[in-house]
Amino acid sequence: MSASQFGRCTFLTLALACWGAAPARAIDTRRADVKSFIDDVSERDSIGKRQLRKLLAKANSQPAIIEAMDRPAEKAKPWFEYRPIFLTERRIQEGTDFWLAHRRELDQASVRSGVAPEYIAAIVGVETFYGRMTGSYRVLDALSTLAFDYPARAKFFRDELEQFILLTRDTGLDPLTVKGSYAGAMGAPQFMPSNYRRFAVDANADGHIDLWNSWWDVCASVGNYLKEHGWNAGEPVLSEATVAADQSADLDGHKLALSDTVASLQAKGVQFDTSLSPDSPVMLIAADEPETVRWRVGYNNFYVITRYNHSALYAMAVYELASAVKQRILAHDAATAGVATNRPGAPP
Repeated sequence: MSASQFGRCTFLTLALACWGAAPARAIDTRRADVKSFIDDVSERDSIGKRQLRKLLAKANSQPAIIEAMDRPAEKAKPWFEYRPIFLTERRIQEGTDFWLAHRRELDQASVRSGVAPEYIAAIVGVETFYGRMTGSYRVLDALSTLAFDYPARAKFFRDELEQFILLTRDTGLDPLTVKGSYAGAMGAPQFMPSNYRRFAVDANADGHIDLWNSWWDVCASVGNYLKEHGWNAGEPVLSEATVAADQSADLDGHKLALSDTVASLQAKGVQFDTSLSPDSPVMLIAADEPETVRWRVGYNNFYVITRYNHSALYAMAVYELASAVKQRILAHDAATAGVATNRPGAPP
């Protein structure tokens, strides 16, 4: 998930069964940490303390949310188990249908951001199955639970809770009814509140940003997010690589950082084809298969995708889904052009 540091929440562990889990309970606004939050937000954002107390008193802490946070698929699964979640025939075909239905929106977003349309479509496909699974938790409950009952990430989620309060104040969204993921991510692209406020785009110029129902806004916002995080238009994302068996033990393919260059990685015995210059930053990726390791090289744009969700598995899933959907679109366009050419009276 990738908002600021935690970010964008995917639906990898949605709807975990919680039989026997403790019931939800209301947030106690008399708690010292809750009172401190109210004081700070009131002073910083000129919101009345009474208004904040009234809002937070309606928030429920849900143990199921904490359980989901502790079991993300990006950490729990190797690549060969993670990949089949997203690279299914259904998701590829629905991605193709989505592209055909929203071609204008994708094309406009691509022109504005420099991000190829297949990557915008694939991110929406991975995040919410093209907008069909945008979350069933009240965002207020999710963020309040994690802000006050999840110490490991309390500061991050208190910041996001504050951003959510500001977002609803500024946009007129009802803070008691907005729903999202277990981590508080919203809409078809699953933006955390801070990212919604910072990167979301009113692409159709109707005066408000709607990440649930406006595909103009959704596509443009995903493209803008990637652009603002350093996407380089026209550059590759990923290459397949080979490594000699006697050299693989010395290589680490699990660091999420552009810590090598094309030249330095090739000097270590990693073989791959690229059109980029020798000094271009890269990262080595070890994709675990049942009996071996599949080596890959990620470029700047691969790293940018991991800013959306801080996981190489996630970025590889986006890359493969994008590639598969684009292949279907090219085949569709070729077939359509062929039919048009063969029509009686068509120009030669």
